Amino acid sequence: MTRPGEHDFPVRSATDIYSGRVMALRSDRVVMPGGRVATREILEHPGAVAVVAVDESQRVRMLHQYRHAVRRRLWELPAGLLDVAGEDPAVTADRELTEEAGLSASDWSVLLDVVPSPGFSDESVRIYLARDLVEKDRPELGDDEEADLELRWVPIAEAVGMVFAGEIVNAVSCAGLLAARAVLAGEFDPRPVEAEWVDRPFRFARRADE
Repeated sequence: MTRPGEHDFPVRSATDIYSGRVMALRSDRVVMPGGRVATREILEHPGAVAVVAVDESQRVRMLHQYRHAVRRRLWELPAGLLDVAGEDPAVTADRELTEEAGLSASDWSVLLDVVPSPGFSDESVRIYLARDLVEKDRPELGDDEEADLELRWVPIAEAVGMVFAGEIVNAVSCAGLLAARAVLAGEFDPRPVEAEWVDRPFRFARRADE
């Protein structure tokens, strides 16, 4: 047996269970530190971006959007999947900001990279801070959930209060708002847009090429 922290958890085998439009599920047989082989079900995700868009009055653009898994509308940041092959994540973020929030920005930086559910999913989300905002027309988004979006400017301090009050529960939005508040208060500096994204997932995207 290796010492704690040295085992590399080799994968004995991997079996596909399901592959859909926005995720896939596979079952890995993984060698544990004591030699036992355990099954770990992994949800493959294309990766995503989210945007904390802050105006000159330190208000953040929030969306109120229906989420069917929890059967209610949630307050969230503008966000979207990395579902365009070869597209730079910063370009995806800029496009999603326009499509969902009706904004564009000339000042971009990286706030956080988060892995919301690493116990069973390879999902990773890069959260950007967008400033120097300009209002833009939102494109026609069809008749799915996005067609029912409510947009609101919320002072960043109020949005953080909504997190602690349990009124904002989306994990990525909670993390992004708390990080943005710290950056705007001068406690930390954001990273450049080209900063390395260590956990960005690629396995789901590769399925399209197989």
